[in-house]
Amino acid sequence: MNVALCQPRPVALSSPARVAIFASLAEAEPHWRALESGDAVGTPYQRFDFLSVWHHHIGTALGVEPFIVTGFDHAGAPLFLWPFGRRKLTGLRVVEFLGGKHANFNHALLRHDLTQAAVLDAFDDILRRLDGQADAVTLTQQPLSWQGTANPLARLPHQLSPNTGHSGALGADFDALLRARTNADARKKMRKKAQTLFESGAPRFARAVTADETRRVLDTFFDQKRARMKAQGIPDVFGDPNVRRFVETLALKRGANDMPAIELYSLSVGETIVATTGGIAGGGRFCCMFSSIIPDRFTKESPGEQILVHIVRDLCARGFTTFDLGTGEARYKRLFCNDAEPLFDSFFPLSAAGRLYVTAERLSASTKRFIKNTSVTWSLLNAARRIRGRFA
Repeated sequence: MNVALCQPRPVALSSPARVAIFASLAEAEPHWRALESGDAVGTPYQRFDFLSVWHHHIGTALGVEPFIVTGFDHAGAPLFLWPFGRRKLTGLRVVEFLGGKHANFNHALLRHDLTQAAVLDAFDDILRRLDGQADAVTLTQQPLSWQGTANPLARLPHQLSPNTGHSGALGADFDALLRARTNADARKKMRKKAQTLFESGAPRFARAVTADETRRVLDTFFDQKRARMKAQGIPDVFGDPNVRRFVETLALKRGANDMPAIELYSLSVGETIVATTGGIAGGGRFCCMFSSIIPDRFTKESPGEQILVHIVRDLCARGFTTFDLGTGEARYKRLFCNDAEPLFDSFFPLSAAGRLYVTAERLSASTKRFIKNTSVTWSLLNAARRIRGRFA
């Protein structure tokens, strides 16, 4: 008999005394908010306000049941929270992060005094608890680290996600930042484009403050996004009424600091909005969620690039330290977001059927990554989409 197997494992620092799985967001809310307001690692996409609105407008329609895994210390204070949901896919019960496609980054809320070993022990225990309650756990688009803190789950088996995140450091001096990111010729071209654009009308850059301003920017965004997605032959995810209500609710909802959950920016020429951007902020980081530009008109003047310049200037003045443009490759992202942030996916089968499902998911993700990282294949796919868009 192996005596070592009979010995109790040493308790890691701040390991949980109790783990609970909440079947509703309301039950988990007090513990969730305690972690948010305390010293915890987590992205803005895992905030309670963001995910509760997502679940109300989108998750419920998709059949997602909250499955909020929370650990507590001996004093009853929360140590960690994994904002999971469970739904049926192809007849299987799958556990995944809440937020779906609208969360660019997925991460647990982890108190800073938790050791990596404690987190991994807790997660291993969670997988055992899920036996009989789920067939698979699929955790996608997880950052290897967040705000300088390593993601413990990156120490478990995983594979790179199809997409990569893109971010850049900010500073108080915007002009110095711009000089560091561009050369004199590039800045001259940017100034010329701005002058040409504003020959058509008085320029105005603004962050939406009032409800009327918010609704006007959102209406413009949805119209511009619909036209662009059609031209590119890509389904417009924002065309779903549930998605629209989700975005509108977060843009109009004010938090404890009197700031909306989603901040909206616009760039106008005269009375015409030529570009929009929306994003969420937290921990000194601004995360872009979506953007749009006016179709056809002003293409040569690059209104999308110009609104980015104004946004970054504003963020520097407000003391932000990091700016990100979400996931996916695009040339315009390199202007201020030249730091690549690798993301990873974790797949854990919990039943025989779950093993088949996980195998298919791993293969699908690997294929997507290959296509997106092979320039010829990706170019051909985008060309085919554009052709399809013309005849749609």
